[in-house]
Amino acid sequence: MKKQGMRKQLLGTVVSNKMDKTVVVMVERTVKHNFYHKYVRRRSTFSSHDENNACQIGDKVLITESRPISKLKKWRVSKIVQKAI
Repeated sequence: MKKQGMRKQLLGTVVSNKMDKTVVVMVERTVKHNFYHKYVRRRSTFSSHDENNACQIGDKVLITESRPISKLKKWRVSKIVQKAI
């Protein structure tokens, strides 16, 4: 029996919840510019599965990598870290 490896986890902000059981999460990361040696912000968006439609726009959520749920959804909302004000 094979053991599963650690799944990736990312912290991001919900930017859209218009779909049923799906939220779009924006994840920001900082990378160092090769030439200027300054830190630059990079943003990525991930479609994530939200089973109970609990997330609202502006919530900080922890998403976990999972098996493909649909064409675009390969992440799952595992925890709402902070609710939007």
